[in-house]
Amino acid sequence: MRIVSIRRRISVGWDWKSKVSQSQSQRGIVTSCRAVVLPRFGGPEVLEVRPNVEVPDLKPNEVLVRARAVSVNPLDTRMRSGYGRSIFEPLLPLILGRDISGEVAALGASVRSLIVGQEVFGALHPTAIRGTYADYAILSEDELAPKPVAVTHVEASAIPFAALTAWRAIKSTARISEGERLLVIGGGGAVGFAAIQLSVAAGCHVTTTCGSQSIDRLLAAGAEQAVDYTAEDLELAIKGNFDAVLDTIGVPETERVGINLLKRGGHYMTLQGEAASLTDRYGLAVGLPLATAVLLKKQIQYRCSHGIEYCWTFMRADSEGLDEIRNLTEAGKLKIPVEKTFPIVQVREAHEAKDKRYIHGKIVLELD
Repeated sequence: MRIVSIRRRISVGWDWKSKVSQSQSQRGIVTSCRAVVLPRFGGPEVLEVRPNVEVPDLKPNEVLVRARAVSVNPLDTRMRSGYGRSIFEPLLPLILGRDISGEVAALGASVRSLIVGQEVFGALHPTAIRGTYADYAILSEDELAPKPVAVTHVEASAIPFAALTAWRAIKSTARISEGERLLVIGGGGAVGFAAIQLSVAAGCHVTTTCGSQSIDRLLAAGAEQAVDYTAEDLELAIKGNFDAVLDTIGVPETERVGINLLKRGGHYMTLQGEAASLTDRYGLAVGLPLATAVLLKKQIQYRCSHGIEYCWTFMRADSEGLDEIRNLTEAGKLKIPVEKTFPIVQVREAHEAKDKRYIHGKIVLELD
């Protein structure tokens, strides 16, 4: 039986769960589904909810996930506006979205760690073309883990992309360990907040900068000092030197402050690398080598002048990291609060709320 529309399948009372359980490695249960499509770059108004978007065949290492909740990340709104244009424009239309929480609907032939019907959560790589704003999303096995039982799909969907971005920086790059000191510049955002909690769980001493509205929340999460960057001079307010600095803001002033507060041998990591902006400005052929040269120049410069390591950091799939994130979430040691939910059909309103900063916290799209 070949199903071409999820809505049609539901209307005739087709029991997809029982059918999937009978055929765990087959993907033919879904050939198309509802999805939010980005046909061109622009404002929230360019987003289209289409009822019949093709679902590709699964590769051996891939998993088909029935989405229950997907979060809206800053990367989603930036991509919608044209960030990464040099890479993505030839591939339009795209499906946005990186985070997901839902159930396994089907498995590729080589997938062994998951089973059909299992609740899972995870996140796609930043350069993925087919995102998670859809009833059904496709992720690789190492991009997924069992959903923490202690949280809902909405809560789980807010965690993976931000937490894995923080994990990449503080665990894979800086390799922080118990007793070391971490400075998080911009701890009020999801990545900064995740970095604080991951570092506290590892036994580190954390200082952070943030707006006044975030101070109490970050101190409650375990930061030893939270400095209001709008009211205090950071270099006067922050004492001592740090083993690592994670800069989620990434402007010249925060880079200067962060580097000056590092110990020799420390790591400065910024989320605002220039690779995408330079390739958008000059094209891939010129922009990518230029970005590599800019990064190399800064690495050499700061190694010689300050004795520190400098890098641009970004999220990548990490099954070990996702497993630890899951365990910390289960233990109540890691949480990214959701401020507002929207049904998937109101995706334009959700993006507009983020663009106009009506909602400062995490937004999640729910799928019925």
